[in-house]
Amino acid sequence: MVDSAVDCVGFEAHGHGKDAAAEQPATVLNALQEIARAGGSIGIPGLYVTGDPGGIDAAAKIGALSIRIGLGWAKSCSFHTGQCPVLRYNRQLMMAILHDKVYPAKACNATIISLEDAPQGYKDFDKGAAKKFVIDPHGTARKAA
Repeated sequence: MVDSAVDCVGFEAHGHGKDAAAEQPATVLNALQEIARAGGSIGIPGLYVTGDPGGIDAAAKIGALSIRIGLGWAKSCSFHTGQCPVLRYNRQLMMAILHDKVYPAKACNATIISLEDAPQGYKDFDKGAAKKFVIDPHGTARKAA
């Protein structure tokens, strides 16, 4: 059990085992409820939408997920949703990036691609590639160290 857990995946989560390729938007939230201790907290900065026209079923298309809210209630878990408060550390992060102290692209497994490679990048992303794509139409992006 853990005191706190964070869902940084969001509604594009995929299943486990034989269903690994299938989108299962509530899988991370349900797993976090299982591992959080009684009275634990669950942070949810992972993106969830009010509607997803490309959702896997009618419920997902309107932003409704099969979350085991009863488990969270029984364990008295607290849920904290919304975007991360990035403005609290925005300047320090910017300065660290500008002075080559941190490399966000490397930490996020980002791959810089050209505008011509963008269609293939979107196809790879939709297939579940474990990387982020940054489209650099002018070839001016710095490479990660």
